[in-house]
Amino acid sequence: MIDFHNHIIFDVDDGAQDIEQSIKMLKEAQEAGITDVILTPHYMEEYYEVGTKAIAKRMEIINQEIEKNNINIKLHQSNEVYITSNIINLLKNERVSTVAGSKYVLMETPMLQVPMNFRQIIYDLKSNGYIPVIAHPERYEYIQKNPQIVYDLIQDGVLFQANIGSIIGIYGNDAKKTVKKLLKHKMVHFIGTDTHRPDSIYPKVEKALKKLSKIVPEDELEKIICENAKCVLENKDIDIPEPIEIK
Repeated sequence: MIDFHNHIIFDVDDGAQDIEQSIKMLKEAQEAGITDVILTPHYMEEYYEVGTKAIAKRMEIINQEIEKNNINIKLHQSNEVYITSNIINLLKNERVSTVAGSKYVLMETPMLQVPMNFRQIIYDLKSNGYIPVIAHPERYEYIQKNPQIVYDLIQDGVLFQANIGSIIGIYGNDAKKTVKKLLKHKMVHFIGTDTHRPDSIYPKVEKALKKLSKIVPEDELEKIICENAKCVLENKDIDIPEPIEIK
């Protein structure tokens, strides 16, 4: 499995507070069968604004500790960017990272309502050669109320990453119901843990994968947990299935 979304980088956001927590989480990730971790610290203007160079330096420190601790996981730099009309400038000025230097951009939206200028931001990203990936749609109240929004955005070229913990109810029953619906309607393209602390998500990955295997066929599950993310890391296009409208 490739973890598409997490907060393992230390001293950046509300995730790992120090290198010890980062390494503990990576040990847990290895035990859970994770081979690659795409590091996605928050970037939110006027709140979390650690730039790409500072993130890269922290990655170097973590990689040194990975080698010392014999952890067999490959790290990749990225961000979870809080959606903003300024996103093109942030990308071009290297304030935020695409996923491993690819054309894919992981974004977060407000929890309660559709972002202002959402369609315009998507259009701007696509026009500049980027592919938007929206993090954990099942957690947004506006999508829980109207999951058809995801279908419409996929038609516009947007991809979606679900949190593996949602399938076992970590984010509540509404998120659990919504992620099941999105999975059944072929609207999830990547899986991430969104882990922020040790002893939280990684020990539950095996249980969550068993649940997922009962919802989606084996070949589709392999694409969601690994193959699609591999394409992103290689900056290749993804052959996504045609989503099914939610009536």
